[in-house]
Amino acid sequence: MPLDPQARAVMDQVAALGLPPAHTVTPQEARANAKSRPRAIGPDVGKVEDRNIPGPDSEIPIRIYTPKGEGPFPCLVWFHGGGWVVGDLDSADATARHLTLGAGCVVVSVDYRLAPETKFPGPVEDCYSATSWVFDNATSLGILSDKIAVGGDSAGGNLATAVCLMRKDRGGPDLVMQLLVYPVTDWSFQTHSYADNADGYQLTKDTMIWYWDQYASHDGDADNPYAAPLKAADLSGLPAALVITAEFDPLRDEGEAYASRLRDSGVLTSCTRYPGMIHGFFGMSAVLDKGKAAITEASEALMDSFSK
Repeated sequence: MPLDPQARAVMDQVAALGLPPAHTVTPQEARANAKSRPRAIGPDVGKVEDRNIPGPDSEIPIRIYTPKGEGPFPCLVWFHGGGWVVGDLDSADATARHLTLGAGCVVVSVDYRLAPETKFPGPVEDCYSATSWVFDNATSLGILSDKIAVGGDSAGGNLATAVCLMRKDRGGPDLVMQLLVYPVTDWSFQTHSYADNADGYQLTKDTMIWYWDQYASHDGDADNPYAAPLKAADLSGLPAALVITAEFDPLRDEGEAYASRLRDSGVLTSCTRYPGMIHGFFGMSAVLDKGKAAITEASEALMDSFSK
């Protein structure tokens, strides 16, 4: 279908800001430009707390969102998007609040280290450590240790897939679900969605190439499943998944390919493509009806996984 009129309006508003494409500036400038974009305010939740927790090389800032009412609650560990280069707890704030309210769960948002200052595998090791910390401290956090999921959008979806693979490889308690919103799953730019959506729909092919260049330590990372999960030899035994994609998104096909791989490996997987939508729409529920629908779908999928 054609580009959704609401998505077109968002793109026009962003274009009016006159910000240069991320791949044409330094990482520091890209972060400053991202922060200058208007951000929606999410709903009120019971409690919000910022903390620093131990990481593999330094402390990791996290933000804990707790629903109203009496716990303990299930939990979603959330990793923000931004090409591993931009994004932070504030950029993920509205989404975390919506998911806390919608799914009735604690959301632990993780401010992993960014590239290129910290290249692969540093950010994914941060996310793995933060997830393990949530398990280890579940009781004091008012979290049900057998009801913990992970999720993220874009690069955050990539990190969530990697955490699932790492937990399988390294052992430890099982996660109940992975919520993957237009995840990066491959270091390749040859899909139909990259050809069709290379430019003109917010996220561009050139910017994704630049993001990968910032994140990867060397060319061999292209075959490492913790960087490119689609390259994993075995996806069996991973937690149930909901994969959300957008029609006008360069990442559409690799997200859907990963969902197909999960299904073929016996993992309970749902995959929803939102027609007319662009990359980033999940975080635009304040202005996009389909963004609201996606948040609702994600919340219901989380509640279903938590109920089992």
